Amino acid sequence: MHSNNQQSLHTVSRHKDKSPGTVQNLKLLFKSPILIAVTIISGIGGSMHYGIGVSVMTSPSTFIKELMNETIMQRYNTSATEGDVSITWSFMVSIFAIGGLAGSMLCGLVLEYGRKRCLLLNNFVTIAGAVLMICSKPAKSFEMIMVARFIYGVNAGIGLSAHTVYLTECSPKRLRTMLSVTVGSYAGFGKFTAQLLGIRQLLGGKDLWPWLLGFNGFLGLFQLLALLFLPESPRFLLLDRGDHEACDKAMSQLWSNMDHHQEVEEMLKEKPTLEDSCNYSVYELMRSSALRWQLVTIFITFTCLQFCGVNAVYFYSFEVFKEVGIPNSQLPYAALGTGLCEFLCSTFGFFIIEGSGKKMLLFRGYLGMTITLILLTVTLNLERYISWMSYCSMILIFIFIIFICLGPVAVTVPLPGDLFSHSYKSAAFTVAYVINWTCLFVVGMVFPLMVKHLNRFCFLVFLFFCMVNVLYLWFLVPEFTNRTALQVAEDFDRIHNRAKAPQMGFNELRNGSSSHGQTLMKS
Repeated sequence: MHSNNQQSLHTVSRHKDKSPGTVQNLKLLFKSPILIAVTIISGIGGSMHYGIGVSVMTSPSTFIKELMNETIMQRYNTSATEGDVSITWSFMVSIFAIGGLAGSMLCGLVLEYGRKRCLLLNNFVTIAGAVLMICSKPAKSFEMIMVARFIYGVNAGIGLSAHTVYLTECSPKRLRTMLSVTVGSYAGFGKFTAQLLGIRQLLGGKDLWPWLLGFNGFLGLFQLLALLFLPESPRFLLLDRGDHEACDKAMSQLWSNMDHHQEVEEMLKEKPTLEDSCNYSVYELMRSSALRWQLVTIFITFTCLQFCGVNAVYFYSFEVFKEVGIPNSQLPYAALGTGLCEFLCSTFGFFIIEGSGKKMLLFRGYLGMTITLILLTVTLNLERYISWMSYCSMILIFIFIIFICLGPVAVTVPLPGDLFSHSYKSAAFTVAYVINWTCLFVVGMVFPLMVKHLNRFCFLVFLFFCMVNVLYLWFLVPEFTNRTALQVAEDFDRIHNRAKAPQMGFNELRNGSSSHGQTLMKS
């Protein structure tokens, strides 16, 4: 096991030596204004919607619950019980994840018609949801909010995937890693924006909260208009449509004076391989013995990403900060701080990501989160004896968010592309999305019950999942930075001391592995 971790350190060292300078990459990016516009506009209509959907319900929660009570009283001439309101509220928050799961399943079909077109059509989805949100209060219908939350989830599920694919396919290889980090940055910016607009002095008041919930529609309208002036993905134009001239024109727009002919040649060389390789189904992926540990790794990392507790903090940030003892008057500002903290960490995180191995980023992140949750449990139980301990608990929540942003969030999302060859990549991403959105739904439904029954020990559940991931990463996962899918499979096999895998399994891995490095970000 020592040799496994020693190999990880050597891989990290090689990665540091080969990674291009961040300052040079920034200079190169500033010479390409259209590429900067693609980064901004795709983010505003992409992962930013996910961030808003996760955190926007916190501020108007009191007014939405009042709407529920008023509606039930008006319809049935009876008041709703506290338990009914609590369950309905949890479902209203969590149905966003069900929509996200549906959207992620639909995204692959829509992307076949074009990356830019997928984003364009997705804006009509969010505009429809925004209309329902704005009309919910005048119509005295909390069910409209539920339907709109589901629609927002569909939009977020499509937008997350389409945003990532469009941005990475528009980026030159040298800037791809740096720009892919902005997907997480816009998700953090979305959370911060929703919390900022949710302050009572802005859109979080009694009269304007429907406009807060409908804010996504204005972002969708902006992206709908702005995308009309941006080019389609060069990769899609060349490999899917076979339009070499349109690809050259798009690259010239996006990359300005950068030489793009080499990357065009690489894509042309890759095209026969993509045409010959078959895409395996989820069922075939699960049956492959050669990929069993990669699949287990996807399951554990994506499950722990949701069950580590970070999205519970956003879904129910007021409840969390009440539990740690923050006064009611300071709750909106404490919640606002979490969004700002995540946005800043995810924005500047690429400085760390480009200089470290991905396995070690995951390991250090979850180890830091584990220690933070232990300290948080201690400070929560000391608050009854020490009055200022509540502020220590709030600081620990911010430290927890820093740890997850500087490792797990940035590394986990593209992880299936790092562990699987092109032939299995689509199925692997499907499994990852199902796990991610399902766990997000469970967290949204269960966390209020955890707070009610476990009180100050509610974070121990999240501590368990963080500890499991720390142990699994350290002992059972090899370093996978700058390694092909076949190399990763051989490293997994070596770690688990199994007999040589059946030749059939490794033949499956080799089918498409030669193009894995070039197609890493396609999905």
